[in-house]
Amino acid sequence: CRGESIHSMVSRPQMTSLGNSSWGLSTFSFYLMGIPGLEESQHWIALPLGSLYLLALVGNVTILFIIRIDPSLHQPMYLFLAMLAAIDLILASSTAPKALAVLMSHSCEIWYPTCLTQMFFIHAFSSMESGVLVAMAMDRYVAICHPLHHTTILTPGVIGRIGLVVLIRGILLLMPFPILLRRLIFCQSVVIGHAYCEHMAVVKLACSDATVNRAYGLVVALLVVGFDVFAIGVSYSLILCAVLRVPGRDARLKAFGTCGSHICVILVFYVPGIFSFLTHRFGHNVPHHVHVLLATLYLLVPPALNPLVYGVKTQQIRQRVLRVFYVKVWA
Repeated sequence: CRGESIHSMVSRPQMTSLGNSSWGLSTFSFYLMGIPGLEESQHWIALPLGSLYLLALVGNVTILFIIRIDPSLHQPMYLFLAMLAAIDLILASSTAPKALAVLMSHSCEIWYPTCLTQMFFIHAFSSMESGVLVAMAMDRYVAICHPLHHTTILTPGVIGRIGLVVLIRGILLLMPFPILLRRLIFCQSVVIGHAYCEHMAVVKLACSDATVNRAYGLVVALLVVGFDVFAIGVSYSLILCAVLRVPGRDARLKAFGTCGSHICVILVFYVPGIFSFLTHRFGHNVPHHVHVLLATLYLLVPPALNPLVYGVKTQQIRQRVLRVFYVKVWA
């Protein structure tokens, strides 16, 4: 939003202070600035972001549809991929509509409960995506190291329970975010220098002590990313040891090839995320608009690219997609 409109918004008397009263919580609003410092070009930035969101919608719906209608894809790898696609749909849809409204039409106001809800969905489903990537690494380990028992170890029931654990972990770890925020007092600073309700961006606006919020946010980030990256690293270390014992260069390349899609998805998810986290926490010399762009891209790029990675790298999905569109075109 433009600076002059923001200042006129926050000059409203009811926005000057917020405590824990239910009236204050129900009538309070934040104002999203979009990308501070790039206000004049925000509508142009919205175009690639909107394209990424559209790509995420089309790609992930296609993945879910293909896996749903093809019984041959009802295998552990593709069931986990369906989980990933569903999470990506929710993650992108939690971020993009409001961010695009802010960038394109300067619809800056966001109701306080809506802000907390958006924050919870974004962080909870980011945690769930990380958990699904761990499950997919485990699936690759079982498929390569115990191929004869792959489908007997990872039965649909086991996969469902793994998905439930990932869901519960995301909810339990991230539910304290909005709960802890409700105890904070926000004074005259109600302008969020962001395109969506990011946790630390909101915490920084509080005029009461937010040490608990900051500490818990850091602990959750380190716990989720640290544990999940460690688990993925262990899985792929075991896979590497097993593959190197396989006789024949072609057999080793084939074994590594089955992991290619998953490794690409891991890199797409963790590299921008870790870079965004480090620059946000420690990159004090990095311009703020770079922080905001990185954080926004981190939530839109993986959902947009994951279907493309699996569509290109996985022969079964690629052939099924081409077959479906071929039938529709020539029907």
